Amino acid sequence: MKKLPEVTLAFWIMKIAATTLGETAGDLVAQTLKLGYFLTTIALFLLFVVTLVVQLRSRRYNPFFYWTVILSTSMAGTTMSDFMNRDASTKYLASGAASLGWGPQGLGLGYPTGAAILISVLVVIFAVWKLTGMTFVIRDIVGFRGEALFWSAILVSNTLGTSMGDSCPTVRASATPAGRHW
Repeated sequence: MKKLPEVTLAFWIMKIAATTLGETAGDLVAQTLKLGYFLTTIALFLLFVVTLVVQLRSRRYNPFFYWTVILSTSMAGTTMSDFMNRDASTKYLASGAASLGWGPQGLGLGYPTGAAILISVLVVIFAVWKLTGMTFVIRDIVGFRGEALFWSAILVSNTLGTSMGDSCPTVRASATPAGRHW
């Protein structure tokens, strides 16, 4: 039974809205609520797992379940990228701030290294997918393994998208007041 939507104009409108909302929500929890990248990454990854389990257990396409997983991949991907790429130094904090939250705030890998790791992980996912002989045609993905590979690729590609978007100097300069990037 079909469990993934048709890719139409409405799909892309929803995908862009969910990605934007996910990015904003991930940053809200990590930065504005000052939970920090580490704890936010754990919390939002667990949220992703819960929404994914519900989606995988569904017997047919349910728009609410599907778009909830899309949203959770955007939120988790945002904070996973930030945790991988940024470091805890004060240069990433707003003036007057001493810390961003609890726990370690970043691995400090930097955007090029973080992106290279994510691209490598995505290549591995696609290689495993290809080796299983399962289809890459979204409308034909119906089994548990195919859907699990699909969602793994979505999570990693959303994380990669954040890494690549954040590495762009014009995005960084306009992301926060006075060009400071959290």
